[in-house]
Amino acid sequence: MAELVRAPSVPSLAGLEEELTCSICLSLFESPVTTPCGHNFCGPCLDITWSGLLAGFSCPQCRASFPRRPELQKNTVLCRVVEQFQSAQPAGPAEEKKGWDGSRAEVACDSCLEAAAAKTCLTCMASFCLEHLRPHQESPAFRDHPLCPPLRDLQRRKCQEHNKLLEFFCREHASCICCVCLVSHRTCLTGPVPQAKAEKESQLKNRLTELYNQSEKASLALDEVRVLQRQTSETAARKMDLLRSEFLEIKALIEEEENQAMKKVEEEEKRVCDKFDYVHNVLGKKKNEIQVIRDQIEMTLTEDDDITFLKKAAKLRQTSTKDVFIPRIDLDQNLIHTIYQGAFSLKEIVKRTVNQPQEKKMEAPKIGKAPQKPQSESSEDADTNAAKITLDFNTAHNKVLLSDRNTKMSVSEIPQKYNPHPQRFTYCSQVLGFQCFKRGIHYWEVELQRNNFCGIGICYGSMEREGADSRLGRNSNSWCIEWFNSKISAWHNDLEKCLPNTKATKIGVLLNYEGGFVIFLGVGEKHNLIYKYRAQFTEALYPAFWVFSSGTILSLCQLK
Repeated sequence: MAELVRAPSVPSLAGLEEELTCSICLSLFESPVTTPCGHNFCGPCLDITWSGLLAGFSCPQCRASFPRRPELQKNTVLCRVVEQFQSAQPAGPAEEKKGWDGSRAEVACDSCLEAAAAKTCLTCMASFCLEHLRPHQESPAFRDHPLCPPLRDLQRRKCQEHNKLLEFFCREHASCICCVCLVSHRTCLTGPVPQAKAEKESQLKNRLTELYNQSEKASLALDEVRVLQRQTSETAARKMDLLRSEFLEIKALIEEEENQAMKKVEEEEKRVCDKFDYVHNVLGKKKNEIQVIRDQIEMTLTEDDDITFLKKAAKLRQTSTKDVFIPRIDLDQNLIHTIYQGAFSLKEIVKRTVNQPQEKKMEAPKIGKAPQKPQSESSEDADTNAAKITLDFNTAHNKVLLSDRNTKMSVSEIPQKYNPHPQRFTYCSQVLGFQCFKRGIHYWEVELQRNNFCGIGICYGSMEREGADSRLGRNSNSWCIEWFNSKISAWHNDLEKCLPNTKATKIGVLLNYEGGFVIFLGVGEKHNLIYKYRAQFTEALYPAFWVFSSGTILSLCQLK
């Protein structure tokens, strides 16, 4: 290998130089050492890089980490290769890249241009070999000339202005100056070039150490970011699995509720259909009996013998038949209504939960739209459930015409052909809401058109459906306000209280079941209190309405 180094070609020297260059200082190895991962560095460079570290030692080139600081020994073989490479380098311009001291390459004597220079005279600005250096060593004339190790390219080291050697460095202007320049830089902080170089070299090495530490921290930060990203993805995946499980359970609960509701309706249908089957069988037998008697009568009428005819006629007279009677059979409307009301309430709960803003879901449930309260009722303020009311056609009087999907009612000149129903009003032209309320706070609005004869209120489901006691407010089971021409009255338990007139065409009803009150409000820019009932409610309450004169229309408002 020594021979390969001693006589190399110029291109091969360039390639070898790259292999012998420290990746930290980018210069030829100085006291080279080898890390456990197999990479080589200058011993001083690696010491500076790892200085101040207690843990986290890593290779500056491949980033291989070591649990403890490796015990490194000088690579003597690589050190000899570097020395042989330096001795085999040709002299020439390529050497200009060496340091200021010129110690790594020979400098030719400026007198003979053949021998290697031994010293450089800083006064003569020339380099001399041992032979031509003798005058400077022996002659008193050269006694004051300072000598230094051989320096290359002295012209580059001269001051362009004073043609003097650049011996000093100005820290404020960051430039090399000569002894004459010191006068103009007398207020600056200056020092010898070697000292300035040592300081700058120390600063750069410290900066390099800092950069390596920052790079190491950046690498650790990158790893930490990836770990956090992976943890976030795993957490999100777990949460999605939990959400999927929760929604599956919700679906299962709703499906179970649906199955139970359907089963109850099917059982009720079967019960009624079984009755119909029984009645059908009875009527079939009755029809057969009638047919037998009819056939006997027809046979008797064909009898020619008088005696025989009379005997048969007397016998037929003893047989009797009754008129065909179809018993009243119907589905249990209370049961069907309860089942439907449960499904409707479940739907409303789910809808309100899904539609409310996300930030509200983090808080206690606050559902619906709260009406603006009058000043006197500010203490009654509460979160309100905006009720979606529809009219129950099974309760509508035959003169009440329902329209707009059972949200509008008016008086019909022609009686409607509603099927008979135990819940239907037969005395007053009234109708109840399909929804009932057993708890909570609820609010709905009714728009009035030509409100000269109408009433708005609430009642128990047990309120009478027949007779004078079935009118709203004329019993203990209902509360209402009533427009009778231009007079407004509050009615309950057949007691009337006259109220101030109002121009409001929209009436709001606020029911607080647990609070024990119902408020009637005139809806407008300001919600004006019309009347307030207080009561201890004991049954489910239904919205109730009365329309009397032709042209009176009440419409249920759809609240958002």
